[in-house]
Amino acid sequence: GDVVVTEAGFGADLGAEKFMDIKCQQAGLTPSAAVLVVTVKSLKYNGGVPKGELLTENRTALRAGLVNLERHVENLGKFGVPVLVAINHFEGDSEGEINDVLEACSNLNVPAAISKVWAEGSAGGQELASELNKLLNNSGTSHFAPLYEKDLDISSKINKIVREIYRGAEVNFSPAAKRSLAVIERLGLNDLQVCLAKTPYSFSDQPRLLGAPEGFTIGVRDITLSLGAGFAVVITGNIVTMPGLPAKPAAEGLWMDEDGEIHGLV
Repeated sequence: GDVVVTEAGFGADLGAEKFMDIKCQQAGLTPSAAVLVVTVKSLKYNGGVPKGELLTENRTALRAGLVNLERHVENLGKFGVPVLVAINHFEGDSEGEINDVLEACSNLNVPAAISKVWAEGSAGGQELASELNKLLNNSGTSHFAPLYEKDLDISSKINKIVREIYRGAEVNFSPAAKRSLAVIERLGLNDLQVCLAKTPYSFSDQPRLLGAPEGFTIGVRDITLSLGAGFAVVITGNIVTMPGLPAKPAAEGLWMDEDGEIHGLV
């Protein structure tokens, strides 16, 4: 196709960083642009609204949470690619809240588009696709470069990500992590990329540290090797490397009536 779109994962500090620094380096890819997906709910959450109150309009909290959006835009800019903000629209979003996000994007000098695919399917994505095409047709706007050089040692790569993407002050390596670094050094594997396993809720390794925190310490518990994939997995904070599943699976609420109609798909 003329345009290839990939969903790189959660957050410019996680999915985008791994896509740019691992996948693009290994596959020789040069992305032309980045689409940063935001929601009104996530911005209000970063502004201090509890999860149970996110459907209630709260423009004060949303404006406070916009620092999180600004940080993600800044992070993507470090890779030299132009950014388009996609506002993933949901039924409970107020017009005032949407306008606050659009105004913030204008102040950041990045284009934005509202995506209504949740309610309208592909027709709801036409505005977003149009704005992305405009960005792609503006030749010469992408100057992609990964964040770190491959010949840096593993410790230096970790520190660079923590300082430049997370905005942390330092990295605290546990005794186990230090032993792993020594093994990597002894095996001559410092040319591996690094895949940091971290909470998706914060730029730090602390899920409740919301917004755009700075100056914190990232704790590295251990480092494991995924040699087939070509990277070292850096385990930070209280995190597991497999996606978590709910205590009660959604499948328990699904059922089919005698007419063959499925219920519980909400």
